[in-house]
Order: sequence, then structure tokens, then C-alpha cells
Amino acid sequence: MSQKIQKSEAEWQKILTPEQFYILRKQGTERPFTGKYHDHHEKGIYVCAACKTPLFDSATKFESGTGWPSYYQPVSAAHVEELSDTSHGMVRTEVRCGKCGGHLGHVFDDGPKPTGLRYCINSASLDFQKK
Repeated sequence: MSQKIQKSEAEWQKILTPEQFYILRKQGTERPFTGKYHDHHEKGIYVCAACKTPLFDSATKFESGTGWPSYYQPVSAAHVEELSDTSHGMVRTEVRCGKCGGHLGHVFDDGPKPTGLRYCINSASLDFQKK
């Protein structure tokens, strides 16, 4: 991944919606079944809403029943960062954009083959580029 993007909180606030800022920069989450991509089925690439880095291909999207868009693998391991998250009294793996560090969601080990992973991602942290 090329050089990381560094912006101040004020700069991020200028380019992101309040919901995107809350999720991407403050590690928030959207309510399940409310995001624009949880029931989205077009073919294309889901990119970071903050910096447009390609994150997930629609071919890896699956119906998890969780209320958030779910994918079994990212476009490239270099495009995401995985960090230990011990908030809320549990241990989870947080997923961030590898380019801008924006919070995307979490990854769990209960996904489908071939990876067995479920990247549970907030719609507000994504934009979609149709193929």
C-alpha cells in the first residue's frame, strides 16, 4: 500500500458526512439493517468512503443475516488493517482501511468457504463503484 493519508480531525469532518465521520473516525457503528449496502446486489467494488481505496469485491459479498454488508475476503490484504479491539468487554478484530486508517467494522471467523471469515462492515464507511 502506498503512503498513508494523514488528515486532521477537522479536515476529515469537512469531507465526510456526520455519520461517516462518526463511524470512520470515531469507531462508531450503524444500526443493523439500516445501511445502504446491507441488501445491495450490484456487481462492482466497494471502496473506502474516506479515501476511495478498493476494499471488497461484490463477488465476495454474502448474506450473513447480521444486518451489515458481509464479505469473506478483502480485495487485497494490504488494503485493510486488522487490530485487536477489547472494547465492550470482549475481544474482537477491528478492520480499518489500510490507506487512511478509517474504521470499517470487524472480522469474525464464522464466514463461508473458502476463507471462513466474515468481514462485517458498516455501509457508511463504504462507497460503491459499479462494474
